[in-house]
Amino acid sequence: MRDEECVQFLQSVLPQLHMRWPGFRKVRAQVCKRIQRRMNQLSLDGIAAYYDYLEQHDEEWQILDALCRVSISRFYRDKQMFAFLENTVLPELAQEAMARGADCLKVWSVGAASGEEPYTLAILWQLQLQQRFADLRLQIIATDADTTMLQRSQAACYDYSSVKNLPENWRNKVFHLQNAQYCLKLEYKETVQFRQHDLRQDFATLFSNESVDLVLCRNLAFTYFDEPLQQQTYLRLMQILRTGGALVIGIHEQLPQTAVGVRPWSARLRIFEKTDIQERTRP
Repeated sequence: MRDEECVQFLQSVLPQLHMRWPGFRKVRAQVCKRIQRRMNQLSLDGIAAYYDYLEQHDEEWQILDALCRVSISRFYRDKQMFAFLENTVLPELAQEAMARGADCLKVWSVGAASGEEPYTLAILWQLQLQQRFADLRLQIIATDADTTMLQRSQAACYDYSSVKNLPENWRNKVFHLQNAQYCLKLEYKETVQFRQHDLRQDFATLFSNESVDLVLCRNLAFTYFDEPLQQQTYLRLMQILRTGGALVIGIHEQLPQTAVGVRPWSARLRIFEKTDIQERTRP
């Protein structure tokens, strides 16, 4: 399948999945390879034949939706963002949590892929902040729609390419080598709970209707979802995020133009603080 054929196909089908083509422009090779493998499985000759197959088999749209999930992750991805969380956001959230008598800081890592993001946060907390906030524990809920990714997350064994961005002293402390892979030690895994969940579904019950202090929703909703779905997702995130809590999106992403109720904690790093909506929108 030629690249231009795949591009035309994606531009045609993505709106029906409530996704947007611009988000896929740079990562389309990964998706196109998956679609080609699927066509081979179905013994279809060409992308036109696959489109006809979709029109005749409604259940294939769900498979195509899974083929369009893009997973690019590694530990300590976007170092400056994690440094800002360590030095500014997490200490302020921790102090606020203790001031209201809480014993737990609740975090949601959305689209956690193989677990690199939530595990980075768990490592950072235990190595850099736990002693400072000894009476406060960190609870991380990490979700992904792909059950295969969740299995990899729970195994928590990675190639060097996935862990190379971590400071060397951290890497040596938190992993042990097993069959040429870096496997995370148990004490750093225990902070994270993995659950299968698609962000497009309701998520209030993930947290028993409790508020969350920090949401990391990076390189997913505000890259791949279409504008109406982005707006819906943002509003639902705001419902679950505690006032004063932090929302982190990808450094190349933008919130919907209709977004209200937040102010930049770091505009450059795309970290936002939830505010009182009436105060935020007051002229």
